[in-house]
Amino acid sequence: MAPNKYPQELRDRAVRLAIEARRDPASRPGAVNRIAEQTGVGKETLRTWVRKAEQAEIPVESVDAETRIRQLEADNRELRRSNEILKSAAALFRQSGVRPPTQVIVAFIDEHKQLWGIEPVCRILSQEFDLKVAPQTYYAFKTRKPSARALRDAELKEEIMTIHTHRRKRVYGIRKIHAELNRTHHAPVARCTVERLCRELGVRGTVRGKWPRTTRPAPETGRPRDLVERDFTATAPNQLWVADLTYVPTKAGWVYVAFVLDVFSRMIIGWQTSTRMYTDLALDALNMGLWNRKRAGHTVAGLKHHSDRGVQYRALRYAERLAEAEAVASVGSKGDSYDNAMAEALNSLYKYELIYLDGPWQHREEVEAATAEWVHWFNTDRLHSMLNYKTPAEVEAAHYAAVENIKAAA
Repeated sequence: MAPNKYPQELRDRAVRLAIEARRDPASRPGAVNRIAEQTGVGKETLRTWVRKAEQAEIPVESVDAETRIRQLEADNRELRRSNEILKSAAALFRQSGVRPPTQVIVAFIDEHKQLWGIEPVCRILSQEFDLKVAPQTYYAFKTRKPSARALRDAELKEEIMTIHTHRRKRVYGIRKIHAELNRTHHAPVARCTVERLCRELGVRGTVRGKWPRTTRPAPETGRPRDLVERDFTATAPNQLWVADLTYVPTKAGWVYVAFVLDVFSRMIIGWQTSTRMYTDLALDALNMGLWNRKRAGHTVAGLKHHSDRGVQYRALRYAERLAEAEAVASVGSKGDSYDNAMAEALNSLYKYELIYLDGPWQHREEVEAATAEWVHWFNTDRLHSMLNYKTPAEVEAAHYAAVENIKAAA
């Protein structure tokens, strides 16, 4: 039976995120509904909490530096927008020795003509990028009847750029763009076509590097054995979870982030941020995962919980919480990140898809708000190659639907 009371930590986090979002005019519209969806709290419930907090004038860790930074960001917002077209042009046209196809240049002008006008765009492309494109060239191309292939290419390019300029999907490479197009396009799209169009557009995904180690091994005191042995597979949800910590540098200091991932669906079921890397950080993420599963009406009895040998995961309180949930602890060997490779890979995705792309970061509250949004996208909208280009939410929904069908047929 699902619990009818939200954990205090979740309540505090949801209120903090909502109030912070409502302070910024750019993110204020729909802030409560958006934060409610990201944290899994009822919209009206969160609205009531926020109203009470604002009426009581409960402080949300205000910092003078934060107010000053927000003002500076607001002052610079218009300047960044005015430079956006130059950055876009540089990404597409700063390639020595190769002139882009005319259709690519025309598409760029079409995209920005409402902002700058046709003649100014042509002049900038000619002067700054040596493309020598005149307004007459643009008009002649627009009035020429395009071929069927050109029409389809133009349609696909628009869809590719929609994906590539999406705030989160911009990390997609050719494989995921191909999968996304075939999920949304009315007709199948060949992989080679996507490769060709992405090459013409200069589109490529985020390339990840190696990730650093963040584990502080606990002293050798009869640790749990490794029940996974690098076999990160599961046939159903709540059979195997992996957990790990990572860190984010901010101007206010280090922010530590803990994640708990279900191996079957690749769903992030629990997470937490903190300015201190203590046991409570990992424990809060675990409790969030257990609460989410309990709320959905699913048991975790018999679960294998795998982690590295960090002191946070070897702590007595953490072990007791796993025992309460009838879960079994599994710990990798010393100094070997491959024994917790899936959790390390999640940390790497988090860094390259959010932290490095959207940084630099000012403080914990900013990282926390962005992480909440990224986790929600990761679980509900991001395509995973290991899931046959489905989302974690789709995989779990399909699994439980199949279970119900089997029960109904029995």
